[in-house]
Amino acid sequence: MKAMILAAGLGTRLKPFTDHHPKALAKVNGKSLLEINILNLQRFGIRDVIVNVHHFADQIEQVLADNNGFGSLVQVSDERAEVLETGGGLKKASPLLRDAEDILVMNVDILSDFDFNRMILQHKRTGALATLAVQERSSSRFFLFKEEAKSLRLCGWRHATTLEEKLPCSGAAKMIPLAFSGIQILRSVFLHKIVQDGKFSLVDLYLSLCCNEPILAWDHTGDSLLDVGKPESLVQAAKMFNL
Repeated sequence: MKAMILAAGLGTRLKPFTDHHPKALAKVNGKSLLEINILNLQRFGIRDVIVNVHHFADQIEQVLADNNGFGSLVQVSDERAEVLETGGGLKKASPLLRDAEDILVMNVDILSDFDFNRMILQHKRTGALATLAVQERSSSRFFLFKEEAKSLRLCGWRHATTLEEKLPCSGAAKMIPLAFSGIQILRSVFLHKIVQDGKFSLVDLYLSLCCNEPILAWDHTGDSLLDVGKPESLVQAAKMFNL
């Protein structure tokens, strides 16, 4: 298995830090978000990592070089020319990922204490094309799932504030809303199903595939999870996680 850490974003919510640095290098208890996530992946035996870069890309490359990838084999997918969002970033990095059986993709600004091994086991057991980490928690946006063969299968998306819905699949009478945790596991064949070009979101890609492909939930409700996207959340993370 390989991992991809999505670190190309502008990090506008983390200003003023991101006026001069990439959000991936924001620190919690003396360690950057990038280092924390690379070391966490190592706990589960994942040492082959791709990191996409755009905003202050040179700083990320220098930190990785100075620290020998924090003990992992880290390759960089360069998006200096244009930030491509999550789906476009994955497609650009696909030549570095295709030789893996499965790929764990995660946002650099997500911290969680949940057990990746349990998620990996479910992903392999079900044969899902994609397995999405989700929780019951407050959020402005939700994936919608339907119960199917003892699994939760993606069937839509909802914005809780605007009430916008995307429902590509018919026949789902009862839909279960769960908040996405920014972590997913993909079978490598997923890369061959990406037909979009340029800048696009993984969310839109999942919705375009979910009617015909098994895109399933990994519900880790009860685990600690924090989106470290704002300065105050860095302080909160320092209290929540013993890093």
